[in-house]
Amino acid sequence: MSIDSTPQTSVSPEPPTKQTSYVFQSTVNKQLPHAVGGDGCYLIVEDAETGERRRILDGMTGAAVGALGWGDETAIELVANSVRECHYSYSPYHCNKNAEALGKFLIDNSPPGVFTSSLFLGSGSEANENAMKLVKQYFLERNLPKKNKFISRSTCYHGFTLGSLSIGANSRAKLFQDILLPKELTPKTDVCYPFRYKQKGQSDESYVEQLLDNLESLILKEGPDTVAAIILETLPGSSIGTVPPPAGYLPGVRRLCNKYDIVFYLDEVMCGTGRANPPSGYGLHCWENYLSPQEAPDIQTIGKTLGSGYITIAGVLIGNKIQKAYLEGSGTVIGAHTYASHSFNCLAALKIQQYIKQLGLTKNIFKMGNLMGTKLHQALKDNPIVVDVRGIGGFWSIEFGKNGTPDNDVFPLEAKVALRIQAQAFQNGLTVMGAQGGFNQVGDHMCLAPAFIIQESDVDEIVRLTTKTVNDMAVQLKAEGYL
Repeated sequence: MSIDSTPQTSVSPEPPTKQTSYVFQSTVNKQLPHAVGGDGCYLIVEDAETGERRRILDGMTGAAVGALGWGDETAIELVANSVRECHYSYSPYHCNKNAEALGKFLIDNSPPGVFTSSLFLGSGSEANENAMKLVKQYFLERNLPKKNKFISRSTCYHGFTLGSLSIGANSRAKLFQDILLPKELTPKTDVCYPFRYKQKGQSDESYVEQLLDNLESLILKEGPDTVAAIILETLPGSSIGTVPPPAGYLPGVRRLCNKYDIVFYLDEVMCGTGRANPPSGYGLHCWENYLSPQEAPDIQTIGKTLGSGYITIAGVLIGNKIQKAYLEGSGTVIGAHTYASHSFNCLAALKIQQYIKQLGLTKNIFKMGNLMGTKLHQALKDNPIVVDVRGIGGFWSIEFGKNGTPDNDVFPLEAKVALRIQAQAFQNGLTVMGAQGGFNQVGDHMCLAPAFIIQESDVDEIVRLTTKTVNDMAVQLKAEGYL
């Protein structure tokens, strides 16, 4: 191969752009408002240019992260003191007591016998990426090398690494589809979204039967001997907005997994670890609303409230079936991460979880969150741009469309309704998460996921500010001709 040795014409460099931000994320070369502190359910933000500070009611706690709210002196002390009790460990050589203790806490606070082991990572995306590899190795340990396919739903979100984007299905994933896993390895089944996809007059039972029939048909089409896992968000968040699964749906998926030797894999990064578990349960898992311990997942990812925003931690919970195959096989987990099961992160998360349990906050957020949902229903039932309010516990969504039209018509994407509502809410003093594309690549919804510490007065203020924001947007959309 010859190399062109012709001298290249020098090009004068373009004058440098004035640099206003040194962090390459979100909006390029622009500093968004800085989060500089907090007080209970309120976040303190500072304008990057003027230095002006505002106190904002944190209705979303980032991405459903905050359990303890902000500025809790006990939590701060627990986290700060943790660093003195820790030493770095690299998992191929040695582990640490804090990772063991956190794993035991999570297993002990799950229904007995459901989980037997755990792994801790830095984010929900990493957790899902690792869970996929653990599932693949599980089948290798059983000498079933053809089981390589991961079935997920036609609209879903599981993270932003390439593997987790591959099992996702959303507008963000589409941008990178040329470098994702082949579609042949990540087939998609119907999304469970009764509000949009259940036919008029169709019962929940009939709709669930339809979903399960279609899923089984997909398994048979792909070949049961090639399908490794079925991956579901127990309660979706940013993808379609907190749609509770109808009765019988998750147990039906569990039965299909049993029938065809498929791993039942639940993603509870956003909805789990106390955000939406029933008060009668063990205190951690959203699936306890819908499944018995005998129907529990084989593997589950967790995150967000695990560290309550104080440390970067997520995890994978391993069921007995999967651990048993490893023990009877190589007895080794292939691969490691430099900061996997990091001692400081694990100890800080353990202390946070113990503190949440001591205060009884998972019961509080389930009660107050459901109260918030009830009050949102009442306040918004006649709003011209609200077509559905849904959720459970501390995780709720509002879907936007043209209320009163036969099909609750969506707004065009270019109207950017959800994104504008997110911005308008911030102006009004409330954080929410706005998202688009949940219904056939169109549609708008917003999510709410407040801190576990909320009281009824906080609920009332969230409802007041949400109602004001939605009313403001309805006026704007009418003026723009969208209503």
